[in-house]
Amino acid sequence: QVQLVESGGGLVQAGGSLRLSCAASGRTPNLYDMGWFRQAPGKEREFVAAIAWSDARTAYADSGKGRFTISRNNAKNTVSVYLQMNSLKPEDTAVYYCAADSQYADVLASPDYWGQGTQVTVSS
Repeated sequence: QVQLVESGGGLVQAGGSLRLSCAASGRTPNLYDMGWFRQAPGKEREFVAAIAWSDARTAYADSGKGRFTISRNNAKNTVSVYLQMNSLKPEDTAVYYCAADSQYADVLASPDYWGQGTQVTVSS
């Protein structure tokens, strides 16, 4: 199992930047593929970005391409995953969740493990 704790959310003006962090701990978190999802009020949770543990390949939702960058820092017992968000828009306002799964395909759609979420609010 892996435990996930997000940080770094907050209030930012449109056009600004935020960097979200996720600390993953537990049994071999370095072997999990990691991702970010978000959920805006009244909307379903949606995929934002993912990164594989094996080769660091990444995937992004169209909404974040060119503006968001996912990265990770691997260690055997603690993994940090980051989401750098630039040129933020009001429509990026949501609760952002860190996620993990042992299968890359699953981390893109239905990961097994979730963090508690961190609020990102972008004002116009």
